[in-house]
Amino acid sequence: MTLQELQVTFQALSSLAIAGGFIFTAMQFRSYRKAQHVANFAKLVEMQMHLREMRVHDPKLAEVYRHDIESTHSEKEVREYFFNLMQLSVFEIVWFAHRHGQLPDDYFRSWEERMLDIASEASFQRMMAAPSMKIMHDEFQGYMLGVLRRAQQRGAGTATPAAGR
Repeated sequence: MTLQELQVTFQALSSLAIAGGFIFTAMQFRSYRKAQHVANFAKLVEMQMHLREMRVHDPKLAEVYRHDIESTHSEKEVREYFFNLMQLSVFEIVWFAHRHGQLPDDYFRSWEERMLDIASEASFQRMMAAPSMKIMHDEFQGYMLGVLRRAQQRGAGTATPAAGR
């Protein structure tokens, strides 16, 4: 191999290393952006959950938005309604993080199994059936309606069915 061939080979290797570095950096930025997207979503849901938590602690605050409590008749029911919404908020963060590749499948599946148990509870089904209950993320709402159907099939005859929506 001549000196000129050796120089060209080293230049090619250097160029490939630089190109590889750029590709790696681009992948890192993409991963960072995805993680930031999930973090922003989680923060928004946390803020919403805090508002719900306030109504669990003080059910009188639920009266601020009367449509939120149309289907409740006591402070206990208000607390149950907003407590279930809080649980739903936590799971929404888990679902979203998994959907964006931030949580492994096995961890998500354990959460999903727990949500099937929770979805079979009468208080959760009442919350999901309430006309005022709205999930902000349409895809998550569709997913949760599927979870609710699966929970009802799993415990057929033991759970109070939620009204169709």
